Order: sequence, then C-alpha cells, then structure tokens
Amino acid sequence: MAEVNIYDGAIDKGLEGVVACTTAISSIVGATLNFRGYTIEDLAKHSSFEEVSFLLWNSRLPNQKELADFSQALSSHMVLSPELLAVLKTLPTKDVHPMAWLRTAVSILSQFDKDANDMSEAANQRKALGLTAKMGSLVCAFAAFRAGKAPTAPVAGKSVAWNFMYMLNGKEPDPELVKVFDTCLVLHADHELNCSAFATRVTASSLSDLHSAIVSAIGALKGPLHGGANEQVMLMLKKIGNIENARQFVIDALASREKVMGIGHRVYKNGDPRALILRNMSQQLTKKIGEPHWYEMSTLIDDTMQKEKGLLPNVDFYSATVYYSLGIPIDLYTPIFATSRVAGWCVHAFEQYANNRIYRPRSKWQGKEGLTWVPVSQR
Repeated sequence: MAEVNIYDGAIDKGLEGVVACTTAISSIVGATLNFRGYTIEDLAKHSSFEEVSFLLWNSRLPNQKELADFSQALSSHMVLSPELLAVLKTLPTKDVHPMAWLRTAVSILSQFDKDANDMSEAANQRKALGLTAKMGSLVCAFAAFRAGKAPTAPVAGKSVAWNFMYMLNGKEPDPELVKVFDTCLVLHADHELNCSAFATRVTASSLSDLHSAIVSAIGALKGPLHGGANEQVMLMLKKIGNIENARQFVIDALASREKVMGIGHRVYKNGDPRALILRNMSQQLTKKIGEPHWYEMSTLIDDTMQKEKGLLPNVDFYSATVYYSLGIPIDLYTPIFATSRVAGWCVHAFEQYANNRIYRPRSKWQGKEGLTWVPVSQR
C-alpha cells in the first residue's frame, strides 16, 4: 500500500479554504451571517447585546424572565473591585496602546478569580459572565487612568451599552445613542472562525483556562488586519481630510495597488451584511453631529473600490465613522470590538472544551537538509 503524503496540497497562506472544526455558534453562507440560526439583520433590528449573548451561550433566545435575570447578572458583574483597580492603576498608560493594556488587565483579572483554574462547566459559565460584564469596565478604566481620573463605577440594572457610554463620559448617555451602540455590540458579538476566535479555540484546546483563551483572543484582535482595522480606517479618513482629497486618494491607491483599510474580506465575496447596517447608521450619525463629510468620503471610497476592483467594505469600514460620531476616542475602537466579541470568544471556548482535541497541524518543510555539524574553528 502506497504511503500517503500528508503534505500534498498543503495550504501556506492563512489556512485559506481549510475547515478546522465544526460549530453551531455562527455561520457565514454567501452574504448571510447567522447567530444560532438567526440572521444578523434580524438580531440587529430586534435584539439587545444581552439577549444575543444569552442566545450564543444557550443556543436559544431567552424568555422574558431569563433575559431579565441574565441582564441583571451581567450588570452585577460589571463592578471592578477596589483591589483590582489598585493594581490596574499601576500599569503604564502613556504611549501604551489600549489593546496592550487590556490584554494585561484581563490576565491580571484572572489573579483575582478564585475559580480561575476550575474547568467545570459551571465555573466557566460564571467566568464568562464576569469577563463579558467587565470587559467594557476595563476599557473605561483605562480611559480614566490615562486622563488622570478615577474610573466611574457602573450603574446597577443598566445594560452593557448604557454603562459603557456612562463610564466613558461620566454622564448619563442619550438613549438614542445607547441604542446605536448596543446595535454595534450585537453586530460584533461573533463571526464564525475568525482570527481571534481561532486563537481562543487553539488555546482552549490545550485545556488551558478561560482567561488564558481570552487573552490569546485579545492578542489576535489587536492586529491591524483584524480588529485594529477599524482604528486604521478612521486614521485614514482623518489623513485624507475632505471629499476632494478622497477622490485622489482612491486614484493613487488603485495605481499603487495599496491596501485600503476596511475594504475587502477573506470570506465575504458578495458583501458583509454588517457593513450595510453600519453604512446606514453612519449616514444618520454623521449628519446628526454636523459632519456628513465623513460619510460622504467613506461612500466615495466604498463605491469606487466596488466599481474599479469589485471589492466591498467589511464591518470595520463604517464602524469607524459610527464610533467617531458617538464621540469615542479612535484608539478605543478595537477595545470596543473586544467588549462585544468576548461573548463570542467565551462560547467558542465552551464548544472547544465540550468536544476537544488539541490543535496540532503539520507544516511543510522548505528548509535545508543533509547538513552536518562542524567545529566552530572550521566555520
């Protein structure tokens, strides 16, 4: 019987086309994104982040009492203890990227969790609740420490979206803007086997603890080709400056074959459904703040790239101007991504733990062979 060559057909660029696992969490089919069988359009229109988190973790929508109990549980876990805040305050913030600070903060958070190494299902559910509730509190604590202020405590009984905007700005937020932000959290809650979800599962596959898996995810999300793209989009728009410069920017980008941040997607070839929802939100919000040129510049770039290259925007492209219109500092865009996506990361870890086999792919050798060692004096 001939020996099978496992290296035949090896994929070298980003595991493109490789199916790495089975999942029942979320799926992408064509231009349709589903969470547990519900389209993202349906959930974005009708659900809250709390309801979507419950759906992801429990494979079904909650009833009224379950949603109230789950929302209350999240709210009660948002508080950062004085002991934790005292340690976090010692972390540098000057010239530190918020994602680097957040990565460290979540690792420290595990040191304050007495069940951090408890791998039981009940313990992991409780840890996931704490991580999802506290991620936004950590981001806002960073913003406060950086500004030389004490972090604002969350308000009991309020949603993740409401409390994030309250803790970030120190005042009660506009209900309309809370709804917008909550919808953004819904849109970002999960996205099949993206880079950070895969990082979560790889770490979880070693049966490492949930905090370690989430730290791995944050490290992956930090990169400009993943979560960091939304920040880069807004910096790009700020650099372009106005609609006239935007036209020339597109011409130059096409001529030099430069990457335009927020345009194109590895999986979506017929459009990212989240981008369309965010495009409509961007139009409304930029007009509301009296700066419609951000939307106009974005649509010019979007429409031109579609026409000339057949490339469509991804979720990062319009989320940038939405967050800008909400008054959120640009370097907090990716931490906001983490504030939402942690709900998805946790359930990817749950799914991995429940049907586990450690990830151990092979690599195709392309190095030298047949070398022999010689004494250093003869080299």
